[in-house]
Amino acid sequence: MNLIDSHCHLDFEQFDLTRNEILANCLQLGINDIVVPAVTANSWQKLLSVCEASPTLHPALGLHPMFMEDHLPEHISKLQQFISKHDTIAIGEIGLDFYIAEHDKESQTQLFTEQLKIAQQAELPVLLHIRKAHEQTIHLLKNYSISGGIIHAFSGSLEQAKQYQNLGFLLGVGGAMTHPKATRLRAMIAQLPLSSIALETDAPDMPLHLMKQQHNTPENITVILDALTALRTENKDEIAEAITENCQRVLRLENK
Repeated sequence: MNLIDSHCHLDFEQFDLTRNEILANCLQLGINDIVVPAVTANSWQKLLSVCEASPTLHPALGLHPMFMEDHLPEHISKLQQFISKHDTIAIGEIGLDFYIAEHDKESQTQLFTEQLKIAQQAELPVLLHIRKAHEQTIHLLKNYSISGGIIHAFSGSLEQAKQYQNLGFLLGVGGAMTHPKATRLRAMIAQLPLSSIALETDAPDMPLHLMKQQHNTPENITVILDALTALRTENKDEIAEAITENCQRVLRLENK
């Protein structure tokens, strides 16, 4: 079985002492590709170094909307420079987060728009963090020729899911789906077209139900796959094969 974690912050310091062991375990479990998205410009160099040390890891660079106080105007030009010099799989993690307290919609939208322009010019997919802003995001995406991507931790409606899919996007599902009380999310995921789904851990975040580890790890992709299988009519092997092909297509992993 060939599995992909489409969203994992394996560059974070929580993994500095255990990263190699985790990667070895992932390969034993059939997790052969892990996408590592950035959150701030200050993290890019370490993230790239971590990814260069293992063919399993694929870097994405971007400026996360939850860290607006860390972003400077010159980071946009820096992003352009970095992706021109390094082999990045996507622009991310970028987007809009109107859920956080005292969010600045105007500043977030401007930053997001500038990064969409870079993705369009570089012909790269995008990894999107979207909360309480799906309609605004869909409207923006229609203004740019973006090479698809993944909506991280999707929790919108089926109608929004359809609009994203029509724009070439996959919908990331992860640990939140494993919680029995997440009834609306679980019902929505059960109805999504299999061709629209990507698996993700968001490690070290997005804990699973009854998780025993101190923090989430990419090894839990197998647990998430089991949870998804329990919600679907397709069998486990069919789901795994389809979801892997989804990510390979959208993120062009066949050529990596």
